[in-house]
Amino acid sequence: MKNSIYSHGLDKNPANHVAQTPLTFIERSARVYPNHTAVIHGSIRRTWLQTYERCCQFASALHQIGIKKFDTVAVMLPNIPAMVEAHFAVPMTGAVLCALNTRLDANAIAFMLEHSEAKVVLIDPEFSVVMQEALTILAGRKQAKPYVIDVSDSLYLGSARPIGSIEYEHFIANGDPHFQYALPEDEWDSICLNYTSGTTGDPKGVVYSHRGAYTNAISNILEWDMPRHPVYLWVLPLFHCNGWCFPWSVAARAGVNVCLRKVEAHAIFDAIREHGVSHYCGAPIVHNMLINAPDAQKQGIHHKVSAMVAGAAPPAAMIEGMEQLGFDLTHVYGLTETYGPAAVCVQHAEWLVMDIGERARLNARQGVQYHLQQAVAVMNPITMLPVPADGETMGEIMFKGNIAMKGYLKNAKATLEAFAGGWFHSGDLAVMNADGYIKIKDRSKDIIISGGENISSIEVEDVLYRHPSVLAAAVVAMPDSKWGESPCAFIELKENAVATQHDIQEHCKKHLARFKVPRAVVFGEIPKTATGKIQKFELRKRAGSVTAIDV
Repeated sequence: MKNSIYSHGLDKNPANHVAQTPLTFIERSARVYPNHTAVIHGSIRRTWLQTYERCCQFASALHQIGIKKFDTVAVMLPNIPAMVEAHFAVPMTGAVLCALNTRLDANAIAFMLEHSEAKVVLIDPEFSVVMQEALTILAGRKQAKPYVIDVSDSLYLGSARPIGSIEYEHFIANGDPHFQYALPEDEWDSICLNYTSGTTGDPKGVVYSHRGAYTNAISNILEWDMPRHPVYLWVLPLFHCNGWCFPWSVAARAGVNVCLRKVEAHAIFDAIREHGVSHYCGAPIVHNMLINAPDAQKQGIHHKVSAMVAGAAPPAAMIEGMEQLGFDLTHVYGLTETYGPAAVCVQHAEWLVMDIGERARLNARQGVQYHLQQAVAVMNPITMLPVPADGETMGEIMFKGNIAMKGYLKNAKATLEAFAGGWFHSGDLAVMNADGYIKIKDRSKDIIISGGENISSIEVEDVLYRHPSVLAAAVVAMPDSKWGESPCAFIELKENAVATQHDIQEHCKKHLARFKVPRAVVFGEIPKTATGKIQKFELRKRAGSVTAIDV
């Protein structure tokens, strides 16, 4: 009430209110732990003070070329030190970081650069060919070319020609290590932009705020009980929801960022042994790769390793395999729109005495809300009421709280739809169990999650329809022992037309990133409703018995 005794003389001021931003994490670690190791990459060892000063130099150099508040700075980088630095340097200028998926094709990248109006892009030599193609596409659309910075990496063994105006180390050398940047005036200011496949062929740009990044970074720490100075191995791509906000979590605990250029079992085990890695995140395929690695690679790890998995629920074999490795596995759930994980399957002590089958059943659930997420619920999307907690009634998973995106860039309609009724609609269908734990049953969005990557079925179908022999096409997820899920294409051919699975896959390779290419193609009449709508639920049943092949 305006006339309350608490309504006068108790206003916000610079002494009692500042914006919540993860930039304060690196400031503190540089001041309190200046000599503690912050980054390891090959022969590189940098402290938190050195890393902080490099971020300031990077920010200063960006400022010198005219980068200002709310400009977009894109990066096409693997998990190398420059990628970690970008998560602090770009927001120091007030600009917005757009981390591009390194597995995408030139057309998708060109769309993102154009849609985000990127002013600068950092490029690792491994991706110079596809990035040059993307820049050429932009030029053909009469779009202004972003300022291109080449990022050299001594661990890259391939050959690639520079395509930028300057090399990264030379660029930041022009900057001031004592650059006086300002924290955001408003914690609602945008900090990052991430593109997701969504439910249409064109990706949607998910915008994060300083407040949300700060909040989820702390939630990660609380959920994992991360101690001071954790040693975090960058297995999870930093372009995935900004590494699930862990660049900021690690900075908050003055931890060690162990960079990993390429995800290989022997490299992961070597890093865990050599550096005493305590934490890492990864998709199910990564954990299966470690479990199935040769025994010789697994030897010599005697300390506790905490692993986090998201994507497909961990099956009994994975849980058992991780236990045999001595790794503690935590199952989380979230979306790009929720800054990565925003729900977790919290384990209870009594689960430990259960048999592996029952533990796997319990751990396979999506669980409960993250510490600093207000709520996660299973709701009837029509009535917007919670479904009964009976483990049977289906509803849609919805989130509410500070770990939800600001919205979709330049897409007010999709943003309003996503937040209808005051909740973020995930599109995932689930049940609520009596103990308050959520379990996904199906996806209302036709998204295929393959090796942790989102694939839009509509995007793949659009490419299939471009084949001259295709009359009708539908794409659904099929089980895949390696990737969890992969695309399965059902195709009706035009009368008298001829095409083979090889023909279809080769056609797709010309227009799609390789991981989006259907790993199985089934020819025949596609089941439809009386109104002509394809019955995808029937196709999903059929896909369960189809065998995937390499493409």
